Amino acid sequence: MSPLSLKKQASLKRKRRVRKKIFGTQERPRLSVFRSARHIYAQVVVDTTGHTMASASTLDKEAREHPKFESKVEAANFVGRLVARKAIEKGISKVVFDRNSFSYHGRVQAMATGAREEGLNF
Repeated sequence: MSPLSLKKQASLKRKRRVRKKIFGTQERPRLSVFRSARHIYAQVVVDTTGHTMASASTLDKEAREHPKFESKVEAANFVGRLVARKAIEKGISKVVFDRNSFSYHGRVQAMATGAREEGLNF
């Protein structure tokens, strides 16, 4: 096996370990985070119906119109605030946090902090 596929398998294993404990209901949807090397994405998902209630990323119009971010951590904090505003507009104030296979550190933590600062509870 190539090293890349081993990394992918390890990532999927971590993701399954996190997801078996987390489930988004109508009352408490799941705030799912994905980060790539350049961008960060967040979605508020109701797993019972499979619907995405709110989403935000560094590719959104609001983030692109924002003056240049000093760092990717600052951009992640902005995305957290943005997804929280959109969720609260839809009447969602409580969520469960799904970090996927990423450690709760750096950009993932900054995104969660931004969402909390905007009024989202988890």
